[in-house]
Order: sequence, then C-alpha cells, then structure tokens
Amino acid sequence: MSGKKGKPTGIVYSTNPEFKYSTNEPTEAETLPPSKQDLRIMLDKKLKGAKKATLVTGFVGKDSDLADLAKKLKNLCAAGGSSGDGQIIVQGDFKQKIMDYLIKNGYKAKFSG
Repeated sequence: MSGKKGKPTGIVYSTNPEFKYSTNEPTEAETLPPSKQDLRIMLDKKLKGAKKATLVTGFVGKDSDLADLAKKLKNLCAAGGSSGDGQIIVQGDFKQKIMDYLIKNGYKAKFSG
C-alpha cells in the first residue's frame, strides 16, 4: 500500500540493507517516436449532441506528450477540444487538416470510420 505522494505505508523497518520500498504506482508508458505511432482520424457526431468533432485515436505514450500534440492540433484548427486515454478530440470537422499536419510531422495516420 502507498500513502500520500507515493510514500510507502505498512513497513516500519527492514534489516535488509538492500531492501527497496515499492509504492506499486503504475508507470507511464514511454512515448513512441512519431514514425512508430499508428494514429486513426475519424469524424464523430455522437460526442456532444449532434455537433461534429474530429477524433484522433491510437496515441501511445505519456499524457504530457499527448497534451502537447493536442494543443498543437487545436491551435492549428483554431478550435477547442480535449485529450486523454490516448485520444484527442478537436471540435469541428478538421480531418484533412489534421491528417496533413500529422503526416508532415512524421506520424503514421489513416482515416477511419
């Protein structure tokens, strides 16, 4: 078990000089380079009522790198959106613009759906 901020709890003392505390916190996956990413781009009308949103899925890596890519795509399209769980949502129909940007920057991307 772990307490606040990853500090171990439940172990008071160990006589083993090589003992390492484990906090059992999940580790974040390493971000794959753009050429190894396999992204799918689709238009989704089910997320926010009947409004269109461009959905980019398949990102493998750290949440901070996903957020950086999402910020770049939202700035490119001058639109709002969100990111999380390996996907990016950009409000509006920007499939082609996002596809061009991703390919230009070395990502593998395909249209889906």
